[in-house]
Amino acid sequence: MKAFLEYQHKKKKYHATERLQMLFDRDSFEEIGSGMVDYEHCIKGDKTAIPYDGVITGRGKIRGKTVFVFAQDFSVKGGTIGRRHGEKIARTIELAISARCPVIGIYDSGGARIEEGINALAGCGEIMYYNTLASGYIPQFSVVAGPCAGAAAYSPAITDIIFMVDNISCMFITGSDVVKNVTGEDYTNQDLGGSLVHSTISGTAHRWFSNEKDCFRCLRDLVEILPLCNSTGNEELNTFTLRNTHKIVDILPTEPQTPYDMKRLISGIIDKNSFIELSDMFAKSIIIGFAKISGRTIGIVANQPLEIGGALTCDSSDKAARFIRFCDCFDIPVITFVDTPGYLPGKEQEHNGIIRHGAKLLFAYSEATIPKITIIVRKAYGGAYIAMGSKHMRADYVCALKDAEVAVMGASGAAAVICKKELVKITDTEARQTFLSKRIEEYQREFMNVDMAQKEGFVDAIISYDFLRKRIYDDIVSLKNKYKTNRVNKKHGNIPL
Repeated sequence: MKAFLEYQHKKKKYHATERLQMLFDRDSFEEIGSGMVDYEHCIKGDKTAIPYDGVITGRGKIRGKTVFVFAQDFSVKGGTIGRRHGEKIARTIELAISARCPVIGIYDSGGARIEEGINALAGCGEIMYYNTLASGYIPQFSVVAGPCAGAAAYSPAITDIIFMVDNISCMFITGSDVVKNVTGEDYTNQDLGGSLVHSTISGTAHRWFSNEKDCFRCLRDLVEILPLCNSTGNEELNTFTLRNTHKIVDILPTEPQTPYDMKRLISGIIDKNSFIELSDMFAKSIIIGFAKISGRTIGIVANQPLEIGGALTCDSSDKAARFIRFCDCFDIPVITFVDTPGYLPGKEQEHNGIIRHGAKLLFAYSEATIPKITIIVRKAYGGAYIAMGSKHMRADYVCALKDAEVAVMGASGAAAVICKKELVKITDTEARQTFLSKRIEEYQREFMNVDMAQKEGFVDAIISYDFLRKRIYDDIVSLKNKYKTNRVNKKHGNIPL
């Protein structure tokens, strides 16, 4: 074993056994299937057996919660996936499903074991089938702590949350050697699928870490805050606790077009230091993550005005939609903080499919049956107003801060459209600008507020920031036994993937 540990340490990585020690409560890990060996040895018996077929499987406790795990061991046959290796992992996921407990996969593998041929692919296929079976029933977490190559990379992609570690993690379908042979392009594996690539460009990874210890520490926090499975039942609601919040004047600028950090506003409402943000380096114009209010776990979706004004994009729509669906699977209320000028305009977004991607967000909110509470912080314009958890997407409660605006579009753009014919007739530039300024002021006065939305019942209340934490808590309590009444008898919807 010492040689195996040294082999990993030379690669700046921990061994699978060391990773399990970092992950689980002390002395709580119990290995399952340690005596299993590789398929080739079992069938032919003419070669030395591969110990535990290169993957350690079992269960343990994380802050008292039972969690199942499989950890690939790169020091044994490169952690490659043979048939028995895949069957061990599949069996572990199946046990987790039966026990209604989360499962964690620690990936450190060269991919399918080529010498086993189709049987190696069979092993990969078994893993992916059980990943899919477990989806939405138990939380599935992936730590990519080394290479994760070829068909095997689809397994973590199916799971709910993926963590990657700087310099040691990489995930790709075709490695650098294959790419060079086929296309002539010369890249490193980190260029193709390193932790930064998947955390900032592809969006496949949900968190990036500089080292393994921080990675496993955060994973323990995440397991603690989330339910064991989809049918754990509602958390016990603690008595509401007050906390000193930021003053709203210290967060929101007086000038409505000036950006601010939405995370500061959120931090003043949730329990102190409870926010675990996901995908923080990808599609930054939207914020997603888990937090607690008086001990109750919530999911947060929020526009980030510091990034392109909080506009929705193809990537931010995907990011939020997947998160909302996860929360819906596990009965976690979603609190939405809205401050958006709309969907980001432009040729690039249109060609990248903003219609299709944006529709995913609408679909996710509409389909979700969990408590949905929306706070309009400053502005909610156009289609993005609808998409960001509006009453039309069946939000249970929608509140707005005092100076919030709900409109089809910003005043300048709206006035230019409404007065287009009149503006064409005015040839003098100064007169034209004076006319337009007056129309902008009229539009702002009549439409750039929440009065009409409140009269129509699309906004339930205008509320002070100081009372927002209490209001959200009370809303969650009132929806504790929420039951979906508007049901259509069908197998499932067809989200625009």
